[in-house]
Amino acid sequence: MDTANLTREETAARSAAVTLHRVRVELDLTGAPERARTGFPTKTTLEFDATTDTTWLDFIGEDVLRVTVNGVDQEVVHDGARITVAGLEATNVVRIEAVGAYSRSGEGMHRFHDPVDDHTYLYTQYEPADSRRVMACFEQPDMKAEYTFVVDAPSGWEVLSNQSPAHADLGVGVQRVEFAPTSPISSYITAVAAGPYTRVEGHWSRDEQSIALGVFVRRSLAPHLEAEEILEVTRQGLDFFTDAFAYPYPWGKYDQLFVPEYNLGAMENPGLVTFTESYLSRGAATDAQRAARANTILHEMAHMWFGDLVTMTWWDDLWLKESFADYMGAHASAVATRYHDAWVKFAASRKAWAYQQDQLPTTHPIVADITDLEAAKLNFDGITYAKGAAVLKQLVAFVGDDAFFEGARRYFAANAFGNTTLTDFLVQLSAVSGRDMTDWSAAWLQTTGVSTLWTETEDDGRSFLVQTDPRPHRLRIGTYALVDGRIVRTEQQELDVIGERTEVTIPEADLVLLNDDDLTYAKARLDDRSLRTVEESLSSIDDPLARALVWSSLWNATRDAELDPARYLAIVRAHAGAESNIGLLTGVLANAAYAIRHYLVSMRRHEEQRTWTDTTWRSLWAAEAGSDAQLSWARALATASAFDDVHHEGVRALLDGDVPEGLVVDPDLRWQLLTALVTTGHADLADVAAEQERDDTGTGRTAARRARAARPDATVRRDAWNAAWDDLTLSNDHLDAEIAGFRAGGRRDLIADFDGEYFDRIGDVWSRRSIEIAKRLVLGFFPASDTLQPVDEWLAANPAAPAALRRLVTEQRDHLARDIRVRAAQEGAETV
Repeated sequence: MDTANLTREETAARSAAVTLHRVRVELDLTGAPERARTGFPTKTTLEFDATTDTTWLDFIGEDVLRVTVNGVDQEVVHDGARITVAGLEATNVVRIEAVGAYSRSGEGMHRFHDPVDDHTYLYTQYEPADSRRVMACFEQPDMKAEYTFVVDAPSGWEVLSNQSPAHADLGVGVQRVEFAPTSPISSYITAVAAGPYTRVEGHWSRDEQSIALGVFVRRSLAPHLEAEEILEVTRQGLDFFTDAFAYPYPWGKYDQLFVPEYNLGAMENPGLVTFTESYLSRGAATDAQRAARANTILHEMAHMWFGDLVTMTWWDDLWLKESFADYMGAHASAVATRYHDAWVKFAASRKAWAYQQDQLPTTHPIVADITDLEAAKLNFDGITYAKGAAVLKQLVAFVGDDAFFEGARRYFAANAFGNTTLTDFLVQLSAVSGRDMTDWSAAWLQTTGVSTLWTETEDDGRSFLVQTDPRPHRLRIGTYALVDGRIVRTEQQELDVIGERTEVTIPEADLVLLNDDDLTYAKARLDDRSLRTVEESLSSIDDPLARALVWSSLWNATRDAELDPARYLAIVRAHAGAESNIGLLTGVLANAAYAIRHYLVSMRRHEEQRTWTDTTWRSLWAAEAGSDAQLSWARALATASAFDDVHHEGVRALLDGDVPEGLVVDPDLRWQLLTALVTTGHADLADVAAEQERDDTGTGRTAARRARAARPDATVRRDAWNAAWDDLTLSNDHLDAEIAGFRAGGRRDLIADFDGEYFDRIGDVWSRRSIEIAKRLVLGFFPASDTLQPVDEWLAANPAAPAALRRLVTEQRDHLARDIRVRAAQEGAETV
């Protein structure tokens, strides 16, 4: 048994026998700037009651030096993941002295040396179970405690944790900072960060509440921070959630830290939220990028209540925080910030993630059956986030805004600083809404799959709304007409749909949207007349949410082999140039590129790729100067040019400064363009070296690694392959760069020989590497072949492989099967 992979049953037994009260963690980070030093001293003191004489603490690190139970030293019994503690009494004080390991994978205590100024930065990232890489702990969400952190660090560094410092002692070249104790929280949301971060301060107050705000970033990125906008969104969020939840912000301060080499978008550590630096642009950003950042800020802020104040008992109910935060991120963006179109992007892109995940053979209910930590790690997915949020939007349509938020208020009041399950929330919602939520929960939270909606007309003229996987929906049907060159809504009806067929009366219309306003979670098909209308006039639809629903319907039909990919691409070429909503445009451009590479048969792919590359080039030069659309088309050109070099001279000219008026070719766009040239053989190592000299930053070095690995040479691709699998010094971002370079340009002629070796390696890498790194390798190198035989043979030969590994491979198989099925439909061949 892998003792690092904690199970639901054993952790439930542990929390039944152990009541945790307080934890004191002492970390010595003074040696962090020394690159040769791989670890750091960590001392943990835990106070708890017990009804058993033996239990275990979780710790993964370099060494465990000393175990003391109630003042008595014990023999160290540590299997690499668990420390046995014996001789327990009714009340206990256990002290563990150990050595933690600095991380390069974004798990635990991550260390980053900035090549710009050689400064060292540290931050922690734990969810779901990596606090044990920093401190000895009870690594499960239902064992909350008051945490006190004491950190030794070099003087001059910012030292941060969940609470404000209680006091600090300054020495010669070092400082010791002791933080105030937290309120009861789970181990996975504790946090520490240290380094010479730049600090920008702010403040928010409401009635008697006064909250200090801080925004932090490493010094070399400080010019790109946009701190005032971040603080503005933060204040707007605190205003909104204070009113909506009627429960004061409970964590004292609100710091937000942007960090390098981050595995997630962000993490809701109370009082110290961490974000990926990808949310900071180094020169040019679209409004959609800023909207996404605002959405994430508000998503994480919602977690201060949903997830931190009230926490799920076990990872089965992960949705209790993630679905709610995803919903609240969009809702608060729309009503509290300038990003009023948040639900437009949600309808087009966020729900696409959910639809894709929900059609996989590994889909699961929103309330999932999570047996262990590996399963929990993989359930941070489109079901838990986006489908859950979409279902909550359906719930709000069902019970109303007032009842939904009042239920949330009662939920917080009843369970503050505690742990809950699904039942605890439904009890409060049922009480305030006057509805029994049992049937709704069974239909939406405890089932899998996505309904597909379409209309049928019987011979007698009656029309029916038909759905697969029948569920109760509250939805609106909108009818639209072409009026003076614009597509406008002429009528809308709201109805409840229960069974497989519901009789409806729909007036004659140029366009019919079966889920108008996007109230429910379902794939809605366009009828033939509506499809013809959008082919001709999609960009003439005034309402951006209606356009989002049309784009979504077209994409779903393409993925399901009901709409020819070439027809989808023709619609994109006809209407993307006029798409005014930048969030929709970026999603459509990405989908078009994906359709070409995955869904077109080989005999059509080259022609369509050439047509698409030409489209991106023309649209770049036609776009309004300095617009978000112009920047989006430039990025699309860079993506397309890695597969087709028809405009390589033009791409080189862009790098040399011959650009459309208003286009900002920032460092990130320069790397995209140069990497496209390298991939197609029109730039070499000297070009890469010159660009790295121009941008010798952490991001620049990662991009240079990606570009070098993308050279169209079999030996280069072999080197990238070997480095990714075997070089244990690679950081998470550098690993991604090697994988991306290996796959660049879709050059199967250079990499197909590695298919067999992939299946030989994945079992071993899963057992040896952390789940974060192993997951990147398993997903990143999955063969994009034209046959299912190798993956089917591996699945048949490895029935006892870890369930999480089999899930990843099974999902990749399904993506490949869909590609093959969509291609086969074009040829009229037998489908997979």
